[in-house]
Amino acid sequence: MSQKNQMSARSSQSGPDDRSWSALKPFQPLLPYAGAVVAVWVGLSLWTLNPVLHRDPFALFLAAVVVVARFFGFGPALFSSLLSTACLHFVVLQRFTLRSGSAEDLERLAVFLAIAVLVGSLARQKTRAELAAEHTMREMATVVECSDDAIISMHPDGTIASWNRGAERLYGYSAREAVGASVLLVVPPERYEEVERYRQVLNQGGHIDSFQTERVRKDGTRVPIMLTASPLRNSKGEIVGASALARDISAQKLSEEAVRRSEKLATAGRLAASVAHEINNPLEAVLNLLYLARHDPTQAEQYLTMAEQEVTRVASLAQQTLGFVRDSNTAGQVNPALIADEILQLYSKKLETKRIRISRRYASCKIVAYSGELRQLLSNLVVNAVDAMQEGGELRIRVEAARDWRTGDEGVRIIVADNGSGIPPESLGHIFEPFYSTKKDAGTGLGLWVSHSIVEKHGGSIHVRSRVDGRRSGTVFSVFLPAAREEVGVA
Repeated sequence: MSQKNQMSARSSQSGPDDRSWSALKPFQPLLPYAGAVVAVWVGLSLWTLNPVLHRDPFALFLAAVVVVARFFGFGPALFSSLLSTACLHFVVLQRFTLRSGSAEDLERLAVFLAIAVLVGSLARQKTRAELAAEHTMREMATVVECSDDAIISMHPDGTIASWNRGAERLYGYSAREAVGASVLLVVPPERYEEVERYRQVLNQGGHIDSFQTERVRKDGTRVPIMLTASPLRNSKGEIVGASALARDISAQKLSEEAVRRSEKLATAGRLAASVAHEINNPLEAVLNLLYLARHDPTQAEQYLTMAEQEVTRVASLAQQTLGFVRDSNTAGQVNPALIADEILQLYSKKLETKRIRISRRYASCKIVAYSGELRQLLSNLVVNAVDAMQEGGELRIRVEAARDWRTGDEGVRIIVADNGSGIPPESLGHIFEPFYSTKKDAGTGLGLWVSHSIVEKHGGSIHVRSRVDGRRSGTVFSVFLPAAREEVGVA
């Protein structure tokens, strides 16, 4: 088919409406002004047909200006103001006063024109503000609906009011299933009290900062989330509900756990040299005792007993080392003082090499904890202290019963202090961040981050004080762990 025929075919396919619309396109910019003319004409017609409106014609034409400004813009509103002024001058005033050119009438027309322009401008500004607000609301609604995070709103009684697609993906419930149900629909039974406590805070106008918790999907599986909540208020400032944003942190949890395992293995690796030395000494003693037992049968039983003691010591060292890499699914009662002594024994070679003095002060107390993680915590603190000290330094370790000043919980406070080089003030705020290290190339930057995570997992707290001041330099780590908890660990 030729190009001419194709164009003819397309022309025949287009309907008369399309041709009419194309013909009107050049006149499209004039349509708002035509609307202004119609509005003024309607006002003039109403004034002419209804004698009641003769009392205040200015208000009628002013209303026409407002309507034009509202729907067509400021330009047509200005045009309608001039047109209304002309109608008032040549029709209304001339008909009633027969002196439309008087100074009084001209003043009234000037005042009307000024007021009409001002009212039209204000009406248009309000319209633009309303349109902008409506556009913003639509954008916000789209963002909320399409967000990957779960965003829900609730009434003050905890009934779900809205449920976006992110909530559907995270929890497995559709909006039809969730809206109108209680927020406890996705809350584990053991966390009902937590939700009720936070609901009361929100109803009183408080905010809930981001915190880690756990929720239940429709299929019964549990998912760790990061939750933030805030109250919702109406135009009068009254609280009408609350909104909550939840983010699935399952992948983050897995990544953090992988990093912790890697750091745990790295800690065990750092022990290798010290453990090798500690095991080498008793093994050498065993060989000597066996030699003596072979050549002196009369004292063989005594030598064999001494060799058995050395072998038991080797087994004990091996068991302690395994405690760093062996995971335990349950927490049990542990004695922090005994674990501290085990750590010092494992690093005895390093302490002896740097001729570091050790000061111990222990109180007999127990806590519920994961022994392997507590070993790793104390190992990180001891190694950091030893690395920070020169030869002849002093390491002080305290284990004592204490009470947390924030919560009032009873527990144990563990203090590890050194007189080393100290931590610069600009670094103190970052030492618990992952991959941040003050040892330059010598450290991984994960030890204190893992230590902080272990303390949080046990519901405790860790604080640090440090001074960089020549001979008076040093660092003190203070760890508080509660004596007993029904549930150790963060969901």
